[in-house]
Amino acid sequence: MERDYIISWKAAGISLGLLLILATALVKPLGVSTQYVVSEAAMIHKVAPEFAEASPYLAKYGNKTDWGVGYGWMLVLGMFVGGGVCAMIFGDRQPAQDKGSMPPMWQARFGDSMSKRYAAAFGGGVLLLFGARLAGGCTSGHMISGIPQLAVSSFIFTITGFGAAILMAKFLYRSGSES
Repeated sequence: MERDYIISWKAAGISLGLLLILATALVKPLGVSTQYVVSEAAMIHKVAPEFAEASPYLAKYGNKTDWGVGYGWMLVLGMFVGGGVCAMIFGDRQPAQDKGSMPPMWQARFGDSMSKRYAAAFGGGVLLLFGARLAGGCTSGHMISGIPQLAVSSFIFTITGFGAAILMAKFLYRSGSES
């Protein structure tokens, strides 16, 4: 079954590459997860400056001025707004499903509870953000910005991230298991 896409993956890849070059030239490499730490450190520096300065982690991020609290959150907000706009514009081009339905693979393994699906998505997001900070950056920082700069840590992050995702998918959706 061939899908009718608005833009080919090749054009999208080239566009993303050009955007990355422009962003790096004008500001710095893209990354999203650091913004949460920058904001947290800025708040703790205001409330408890002695505690923040005593923590090497918070002291490192608390005095950031290059992306500042406002600029970084614009990128995070832009992701939400951009995703929403694309869903509104291109939502009718998605595979046919009833509104609010879940993928059959999910239903077969976990049932049709929307609250369970939302809880899993939220929990996965929390784990992803925790892992991103533990790894020193998120997928946009490591995969999109780090690999083009040939950062060894970004190659390690990418291989580990994809490997863990494949193993987790095989575990969650193993055949013959019903919940």
